[in-house]
Amino acid sequence: MTTLNEQLANLKIIPVIAINRAEDTIPLGKILVENGMPCAEITLRTECAIEAGVDFIVSPGFNPRTVQYCIDKGIAIVPGVNNPSLVEHAMEMGLRTLKFFPAEASGGTDMLKALTAVYPVKFMPTGGVSLKNVDEYLSLPSVLACGGTWMVPTNLIDEGKWDELGKLIRDAVEFVNK
Repeated sequence: MTTLNEQLANLKIIPVIAINRAEDTIPLGKILVENGMPCAEITLRTECAIEAGVDFIVSPGFNPRTVQYCIDKGIAIVPGVNNPSLVEHAMEMGLRTLKFFPAEASGGTDMLKALTAVYPVKFMPTGGVSLKNVDEYLSLPSVLACGGTWMVPTNLIDEGKWDELGKLIRDAVEFVNK
């Protein structure tokens, strides 16, 4: 059985998706899988709440109560951090895989290099990551995968432009696997 870190490293990119209508989840899931992306980070910033099984939780920030709840329930969590104090807090709770958010606003690859020079952790950067800089992030040994909204824009989901979404997803997957 592969670990979460191995799965993330194999995928390289994770689409960050905001869904406004529950009925879009089935066609979106189909488009993702058909185009090489069997994973997604679904945001909880819309009115549309989705109740479904998950393999792991990703959060934008580090909330100790949320992290402890997940640990107690045996649910893998990748909380967001962007500075040494939060990395240390996460490590104190036994976590070694963290979301670096907002990546670009928090210093980008330079900050990741500084953090991993002193902390033995792996990161999944999101926030400002795009096709323009994803290679730079993925070239760092501490980066397992990158998250981004560029692969699955909400407006294309809302408009049901599944073919266009499929192309964006396929292009992104091919780009990072070249």
